[in-house]
Amino acid sequence: MANIYKNAKVDLTTTDVTTLYSCPSNSRAIIKSILVCNDSADVSTITVTITDSTTAVFVLFNTNSISPGITSELLNNPLVIQESEILKVTAGNSNRLHVTTSILEINRTDQNG
Repeated sequence: MANIYKNAKVDLTTTDVTTLYSCPSNSRAIIKSILVCNDSADVSTITVTITDSTTAVFVLFNTNSISPGITSELLNNPLVIQESEILKVTAGNSNRLHVTTSILEINRTDQNG
């Protein structure tokens, strides 16, 4: 079993749903942090979802407001992402938000269950 520390980053240049992180099919991940920086002079919003292996979408944060010039931490506690789940983000406005997440990816190849 291997533990891999990594981050994922995205500059939300559109208002399209954007993949922030995809958990590999042989791993689980613990998301420690989701930082959102609004580098514009205007308020924007962000929506964060998890898509599971059946393509069902679960909303974690729905149009969460991010003030101008501010970096916000969205998580109060770690978030577990299971095999093949996808963490996605959507900006309310293009070219305002940068998102960074800190991840501990746990490869389950050598582990049962």
